[in-house]
Amino acid sequence: MQSAIVALTPPKRLAPAPGYSARHGGGCRERMSSVGVGVRSRGVLCGFELRSRRCGPGMVGRRKWCVVERRAVTEAAGGAEEEGNVARTLQLAVMFGIWYLLNIYFNIFNKQVLKVFPFPCTITAFQFGCGTVIVLLMWAFNLHPKPKFSRSQFNGVLALAVVHTIGNLLTNISLGKVSVSFTHTIKALEPFFTVVLSALFLGYRPSLWVVSSLFPIVGGVALASLTEASFNWIGFWSAMASNVTNQSRNVFSKKLMGDKEESMDNINLFSVITIISFILLVPAAICIEGIRFTPSHLQSAVSKGMNMRELCMRSLLAGICFHSYQQVSYIILQMVSPVTHAVGNCVKRVVVIISSVLFFQTAVSPINSLGTGIALAGVFLYSRAKSLKSKPKSI
Repeated sequence: MQSAIVALTPPKRLAPAPGYSARHGGGCRERMSSVGVGVRSRGVLCGFELRSRRCGPGMVGRRKWCVVERRAVTEAAGGAEEEGNVARTLQLAVMFGIWYLLNIYFNIFNKQVLKVFPFPCTITAFQFGCGTVIVLLMWAFNLHPKPKFSRSQFNGVLALAVVHTIGNLLTNISLGKVSVSFTHTIKALEPFFTVVLSALFLGYRPSLWVVSSLFPIVGGVALASLTEASFNWIGFWSAMASNVTNQSRNVFSKKLMGDKEESMDNINLFSVITIISFILLVPAAICIEGIRFTPSHLQSAVSKGMNMRELCMRSLLAGICFHSYQQVSYIILQMVSPVTHAVGNCVKRVVVIISSVLFFQTAVSPINSLGTGIALAGVFLYSRAKSLKSKPKSI
């Protein structure tokens, strides 16, 4: 019988053992193996080239087993896997941190601007304009490949852009009327509208666990609304309508873009939607609110406690954060599963609510805090309930 010696050294001709000739059977026949080339560690390819030798019976004057040295290969593969996992975990942690930080700053700057410059259409159009500039720079410097799409795809993207524009406009209307924490508490109802719209348009049948998780969401939002100090019907219904439009965008994106042969990636899809939204909203803002970026209107904002430089700078920062946090969200979605992204989004909402309450010193009653906590807990349960489903038509 023969045995094999596995080595990690580069392939070379093996010399026969001293004192023995190949014709007496004392030599070793060399055979290359590519076993190690296929070792993978969560996306990291480990390029080991294995070599095996067949040892004849003439070695050391008698037939013997050769020692199989595999520990080096195992340790190298395990080390590469562990290193890849650590690097990926650190990368995700940084991306989630940037996502949360951009969200916090956007909500703070946006609320400060809306307090002294209460024109949500104009502000939303300006934010889409900031995003358009960022997208054009990204394509101009080849930071991301430019999209290629057909006329039929453009029609689908146009419909998504219309819904996207309305959803962000309604969110800004709500943020201008009620507190940041209350707006995000209402937006915790997004899973409820996702299930309803998916059942109506995609034929989705939610599981018992998914339906059960919706009860604490609805109950928590209702409890928080009854005890909200800054409650305003315009702000409430604007946030509710933004839930409908945003989830309609998500549902229709599956319906309109899912059957295309060459669909755009998420980053380019969001970029094209941003540009179209800017083109659509500028004339609408002028028709609804008029031209508000004039010295007289800006001076009225100054009279409310914010000078011109602060107003322009915070508007610009809000616009940059507005586009950047959504772009980072799409990048994270490409790196993790939808369930992980949904859980991260739930944590993000908690972080935004807490940070806004602390920054603006919003008055929050114990019952209001309880309602918000129940709603957010329901969102988390909804995310976990989705992971229990194995059907292809999951939300």
